[in-house]
Amino acid sequence: MTDIAVIGAGIAGLVCAQQLKQAGYSVVVVEKSRGLGGRLATRRLYGTLADHGACYLKPKGELLGRFVEILCDRHILEVWTDEVYELTADAPLSEPKNRSPRYVAPGGMSAIAKSLAPGLEILLNQRVVAITPTPENSWRLTLESSNEELFAKAIVVAIPAPQAVMLLESLGESGLDAAFLDNLRSVEFYPSISAIAGYPSTSQPLPQWKALTFVDDIDLAWIGLDSSKRSNPQQPHFVVQSSADFAQRHLESQDLQPAGQYMLQRAAESLSLPWLSTPEWMQVHRWRYAFPSRPWHEAFLSDGTPLPLICCGDWCGGNLVEGAMLSGLAAADEINHQLHHLPLDNVNFLNVFT
Repeated sequence: MTDIAVIGAGIAGLVCAQQLKQAGYSVVVVEKSRGLGGRLATRRLYGTLADHGACYLKPKGELLGRFVEILCDRHILEVWTDEVYELTADAPLSEPKNRSPRYVAPGGMSAIAKSLAPGLEILLNQRVVAITPTPENSWRLTLESSNEELFAKAIVVAIPAPQAVMLLESLGESGLDAAFLDNLRSVEFYPSISAIAGYPSTSQPLPQWKALTFVDDIDLAWIGLDSSKRSNPQQPHFVVQSSADFAQRHLESQDLQPAGQYMLQRAAESLSLPWLSTPEWMQVHRWRYAFPSRPWHEAFLSDGTPLPLICCGDWCGGNLVEGAMLSGLAAADEINHQLHHLPLDNVNFLNVFT
């Protein structure tokens, strides 16, 4: 038995878990993947690291700004570039008019999530397949791979809303509010496909830009020279991200390699860099729930059952990493309100760094 089980070890789940733990609750985080961070994802391949999810942080609000400042002080983050070029159809490549720093983790963007993990009990490679109420007024969580069960007084579901629907809709028979499920079903996402491609170190001269946005391309959204984030890279490698429309057309493809190859071909043609279409190696990844297209309008979604159950994530407000952090904090506050009303005034998840 634990006080609170948090399902999902993305930024929202980790921030929520740290906030509650530092308030004095016992917390267990359950994550279906083998790593932390959700879309703050880093892949190790061919002797290097590549960020195939969120490629940088661009803080706007006070909370993310303070977080980035702390991670820079700890040498987890550093400024990558303050220029993201733009390519518009029938127009020459243009330098950005507005410059603002983009921060990256040389050790991979997943290092941001790892920085939030100290002191937390986290179960990796554990998928929650069922949640049921017990006669003892607690929640039972059934785990797929270990056939074990966890019991908690409250649950925070910090995963994309469509995945939360699949996990929770069977609870409708146990008294889960129909309006809660309808609200959860109303949230929609844009998909994305990421292609990581490596090139011989003797390749053609690299472009002057580190990051570039395709403004009105039907297939491509973004390309970055990901190897420029690393110190002394062995070879250049790029990350190309598709448009939502392109990803939707290829979302159910069993083999994504042709889609990735097409993306590189389109990038090579658009940027007049023919060698981009012939990488030495390539890996392709699909993000089914990349960006909220129809977010929930509040910072969390609560069922209001006698047993606390709160959903949170970047889809609550829809403001990417900063939105995920604010949503995690709001969920922690609501859980605390429904449980013991422990004093949260001076509790701050950033205390993990002190």
